[in-house]
Formats: sequence, structure tokens, C-alpha cells
Amino acid sequence: MLIASDVTSIIQPKWLEPHTILELKRRYETAQPYPHVVIDGFLDEKVADMLYEHFPKLEQMKTHYNGINERKAEDSQFSNYHPIFTAVRNALYSKHFLQFLEQITGICHLTTCDGPLGSGTHQGGNGSYLDIHIDFNIHPTEPLHRRVNVLIFLNKYWKEEYGGKLEMWDATMSYCGAAHLPILNRCVIFETNDVSYHGYSKINVPDGESRKSFYAYYYTPAPNGIAYHDTTFRTRPDEPLSKKAKTIVKETAKNFIKRQLKALGLLNLYNNTLFAFKTRNRESSG
Repeated sequence: MLIASDVTSIIQPKWLEPHTILELKRRYETAQPYPHVVIDGFLDEKVADMLYEHFPKLEQMKTHYNGINERKAEDSQFSNYHPIFTAVRNALYSKHFLQFLEQITGICHLTTCDGPLGSGTHQGGNGSYLDIHIDFNIHPTEPLHRRVNVLIFLNKYWKEEYGGKLEMWDATMSYCGAAHLPILNRCVIFETNDVSYHGYSKINVPDGESRKSFYAYYYTPAPNGIAYHDTTFRTRPDEPLSKKAKTIVKETAKNFIKRQLKALGLLNLYNNTLFAFKTRNRESSG
């Protein structure tokens, strides 16, 4: 089945109109605790429904994380998916959409990349969580600086009591400045930088339900002299002291090791080996 992937067949055309973009830009620039904008009904309704209906089962996702700071699954191999996923990715990678993002964010020369560092899907079953963090800032192998995240939530029957809101915390990690429920066809566009702390708390969902999203990451050419850091987790103020200590030790060691690997040109090899291990581990235990 052929599915059109031009922007206006995937995204609601009203969001692409000049006067609407100006309003989205205003909302983005004035949002707290850092620049972001929430757009409900972002995709064409039929496209959002198709993504929801054809979203892979949790056990089919290729990479699974289960550690002190995260429990979720990730996949970007859209060749194994329904064609609608590739169509959406192509639309989000198009020149038209890049210009749309640049007008909203004020960030010029945005570009994308292939693989899981460019786009994919996330999913978490009951008990899933993603602790508050900032994202890695420099691509492990390409001279690209990560600047913007686009998240499209795909949860048709999500309820407030399930939890799982996208939390956005201030630079000092003292308060949550915004929290957005991950309902179907809600898009969140936000700047990713060294203070754009975000994540979600542990979800409580019935059997058969999960927290689903489609993601796309955007970059600009990396400036000279910027120091690399990996995804870096922080703890909320009310979390146990023991978790705070474990997280600090883990994140300090991880970032030190990954900076050395990147300097030696080995970071991509390390990441690929880690992804392969997580995939094999899931297959052997599934």
C-alpha cells in the first residue's frame, strides 16, 4: 500500500499556515520552564489512528532499558513496521517541516540523521518510567549538535490516573514547571539543551495498555569547542537519598567513560554493542 508522506497529508494543514506558526512561535518562546509548545490534534486524524492501531507490541520492540533511571523500550527499524510509520518519518524529515520548526524555534540550519538517534518509537508497559534528564548534546559520530525534540504521543484511551505526564523541570531541578498528559495526537516540540530537564514518573496501567510515542530529533552543525556529554539523569527533590547517591555515581562515571570513548573515536562502537546486547538479551528472555 502506498501512503503519501508529504507534510500536508500527514500533519493537519492548519498548523502550517503563517498566522498559526506565529502563534505557535509566541507560545514556544513564552513557555516555562524552557521553550516548548504543545499542539493537540497535530497529525491528520486518520494518520494518528493508523499509528495507534499499528503500533508494535511491547515485546516486539528491539531495545529494552531496565535500570535505576529508566524502564522503557525503543525501536527505529521501520522496515518491520506498517508503512504509515515511514510516511510520518519522511514528512518530519522533509524540508517543509524543517522550515516549520525553524520558524517556531528560531533555530536555523536544522537537519536530521538516520537510525535511532534520528527518529523512532518509545513504549513502556505497566511500571515504566523515565527519570528526569537532559539529552546527549553531540552526535557520537557526526559533527551534529542536538537542538530540538519532537514527541508525538499515541495513547488513545489514556487516563489521568495512569500518570506518565511529560514533566519539564527547571534548571535547578527544584520544581516541575510544566506537565503534559501523553494523549493521542498530542505533539510536544521543545528545545533540548543543558537545562531542558524532562522525563516521566512510573505509570500504572491495566493489562494491554502502554505509553506510546513517536519521536524525532533535530540537529545543527556542531560548533567548535563544545564539550560532549551523554544523556544525564537527575533525581527529583523528594526521591530517596540512596537513589540520589546511586544516580550521581552512575552518571558521573558514565559521562567520564563516554567522553573518553568519544575522544578515541570508539563511542559509536560502544553504543552499537550496547544496543545489540540489549536486543539479544530481550530475545533470549522473551
